[in-house]
Amino acid sequence: MNTKITLAFILLFGLKSFAQDLNNVQFPHMQKTSVRKEIRMPNILGYQTLKCDFHMHTIFSDGVVWPTVRVDEAWEEGLDAIAITDHIENQPSKKYVTGDHNASYEMAIDRANEKNILLIRAGEVTRKMPPGHLNALFLDDVNPIDTKEPIDALLAAKKQGAFILWNHPGWKAQQPDTCLWMPMHQELFEKGLINGIEVFNEQEFYPIVLDWCLNKKLAVISNSDIHDVTSHFFDIENGHHRPVTLVFAKDRSLKSIQEAMFENRTLAWFDNKLAGKKEFLEAIFKASVTAKPTGKTDGKNREIYEITNISAIPFIVENMKGQVTTVPAESTITMTLDLMDYQELTIRNCYTGSNSILHVNMP
Repeated sequence: MNTKITLAFILLFGLKSFAQDLNNVQFPHMQKTSVRKEIRMPNILGYQTLKCDFHMHTIFSDGVVWPTVRVDEAWEEGLDAIAITDHIENQPSKKYVTGDHNASYEMAIDRANEKNILLIRAGEVTRKMPPGHLNALFLDDVNPIDTKEPIDALLAAKKQGAFILWNHPGWKAQQPDTCLWMPMHQELFEKGLINGIEVFNEQEFYPIVLDWCLNKKLAVISNSDIHDVTSHFFDIENGHHRPVTLVFAKDRSLKSIQEAMFENRTLAWFDNKLAGKKEFLEAIFKASVTAKPTGKTDGKNREIYEITNISAIPFIVENMKGQVTTVPAESTITMTLDLMDYQELTIRNCYTGSNSILHVNMP
């Protein structure tokens, strides 16, 4: 009898509660919460380390997303600054989407300000090789670079103080056999119309281009060139990341990023690898990885150390005996080590040239 009364009570009041609004019952827990994944990078040499992507597309050229989506992706993936670089010449959606070459920037800037993402006004000059594809960054107005001759477009960009970036120089659709520095590129370089080059684009690494950048004192760049949704193209959920340019800037501002890029204070970060100038690679490594004795020994009376890596980059470290250890990102491991074997280290995933990797002398 008591069981029947209890069941009736539950049904009566349960249905009454559910029936409070039969027109609209909310299930807010089904909605995905937008969460920012912080990219931990140490500041080095008196500069702030900013995470940037200077090459991406929207529906205003041959991308598949609205400009505000690029801002939301950047925020969720831990970036500081982005450039939306829609093609000047290649706009397959123009029949359906109206606006001039500034449209993608103007549609995204309010969202960027809300999300505290530094948004760079930019555009991509898209021509056959040579010169290929080049991004003009930090423009005041994208429209003047819509010209018949590519060099006129780049001169118009330079007149606005733009940083000009040569995109994917080893892209097989334009250079099927090898990366070539052609006479026209030399002309552009001498006129100050190439200020940096992508050593990594989307999923391609061009080691010889790293040598070009270092020898010619050009900024080393790594960009996504994303056309799709980033999480659809890059396997972010399983620990991978979009290609990123690390910029070492005086402060977190567009002006400081622009200054740093012209002064070649950059590193390319891709597939948990770094490439660029030795001074920046060494500084990032030393600021990230530390070894501290625990005061304990193992069964063979060898001293045990805690090895801590505060950065988002796992470092593959080889000691003087050829022993290799991976120090995981944002983690601490313990290991026995003889400090004499670690006076000189080789960091296998840090590239100082097409055929050279980082060597570090430890104090």
